[in-house]
Amino acid sequence: MKRVLVTGGAGFLGSHLCNRLIDQGEDVICLDNLFTGRKDNIRHLLGHPNFEFIRHDITEPIYIEVDQIYNMACPASPVHYQYNPIKTAKTSVIGVLNMLGLAKRVKATILQASTSEVYGDPEVHPQPENYRGCVNPIGIRSCYDEGKRMAETLCFDYFRQHDVNIKVVRIFNTYGPNMCVNDGRVVSNFIVQALKGEDITLYGNGLQTRSFCYVDDLIDGLIRMMNSRREFIGPCNIGNPQEYTMLQLANKTIELTKSRSRIIHMPLPQDDPMQRRPVIEMAKDELKWIPKIQLEEGLIKTINYFKTYISM
Repeated sequence: MKRVLVTGGAGFLGSHLCNRLIDQGEDVICLDNLFTGRKDNIRHLLGHPNFEFIRHDITEPIYIEVDQIYNMACPASPVHYQYNPIKTAKTSVIGVLNMLGLAKRVKATILQASTSEVYGDPEVHPQPENYRGCVNPIGIRSCYDEGKRMAETLCFDYFRQHDVNIKVVRIFNTYGPNMCVNDGRVVSNFIVQALKGEDITLYGNGLQTRSFCYVDDLIDGLIRMMNSRREFIGPCNIGNPQEYTMLQLANKTIELTKSRSRIIHMPLPQDDPMQRRPVIEMAKDELKWIPKIQLEEGLIKTINYFKTYISM
């Protein structure tokens, strides 16, 4: 049994990770300040003998003994990370420094949840890990984009200077149960609007593309990365390389929900990427990982979750 810390453990991805680790028999400490995380996501685990919840903000140090750290803490949707951009940047810089310091002190392996947003609005498509990105450092998304880029820098500096055992994963668009109704991400937006019979909001002409990975596949990739050989530190893309336009996603959501929602178009937000698709050869080779759940199957699971949530 390993003692595992999951920061942001009450959030969308963090709660799924806590579930999987508990199922595998690990001793899990879930740390979350509940800014975007929700206790409802982990309520069923609160009485489990191998699970502990601590309400804490990683921008403040914490002193505990652990074997592994999954640093998942940071608002990840534009609505949430732009709500308090300075706090977002602090989480990705001061918070990551605190977690790296903890990993150094207790000799833990630390996995940093980075993001495809480090590629910005890419000029290379699809995006391999050696692409350095095209990011606006002063735009409204930069608190997150540049914050995550700085977090990667800190991880590699701690690796080079202090031999901290790091693992860096760049997560592409992920969806599934436990997403917030109001988190502003495209899958949850479309599903909630369709279930309520509201207009589905497409930004721009709807031809911008994304690649959508179902959460179960993503969690499998994270755990494989954490337990990979020490020499493999990344960064490693984890995402589904199948690419869809926003218009395709909107129409598929309407079809699966049997909604009468109309599609309307709104102006494209500043610095919104036009294309996003991962190259996952590194994950295939090093982790023996490929996503298994196709978009329609994952959307049906996610729609069923939101049906229950919205009706409550």
